[in-house]
Amino acid sequence: MTRRNVELKARYPDLQAGHDTALRIGAVDTDSLQQVDTYFHAADGRLKLREIDSRVDGVSAELIWYARPDQLAARTSQFHVVPVPRPAAILDTLDAGLGVQVVVRKVRRLFLLDNVRIHLDEVDGLGNFLEFEAVLAPGQDEADGYAQLETLQSEFGIATEAIIGASYSDLLTAG
Repeated sequence: MTRRNVELKARYPDLQAGHDTALRIGAVDTDSLQQVDTYFHAADGRLKLREIDSRVDGVSAELIWYARPDQLAARTSQFHVVPVPRPAAILDTLDAGLGVQVVVRKVRRLFLLDNVRIHLDEVDGLGNFLEFEAVLAPGQDEADGYAQLETLQSEFGIATEAIIGASYSDLLTAG
């Protein structure tokens, strides 16, 4: 089943300030994750294998496909997520069939505020970022998510020029 969210990503050098703001507005600090995202060449959208080492849930993996416009503003994303019990086998298979495009390594602090996931990310080779994902319920109007992210952009003091439209994979590939 295709799911949707509205998301916004920005450069955010002071992750401690982001942590403090998240708690101040009532977000729940749920986990600290080490993530390795292996992106594969895909004909449409982006395809990645995410390997996760969670402080709370231990080690897991999921295959994620998503498509969204690369724009310097909040944007709607469509995505599929599938749990992967044997990530090494999937990695080998997808590498053989599609080829690896790039590998993104990051430490993510995850906060939840209602239906919004707040990510404070330290990305190897790129720096610090803040990302919001307003997960939409089936049939929910995208305008709801855009309104939530507009409020959060203000709460976290994100300047328009800090917003990025590219994925971490695109930023790493561009050098």
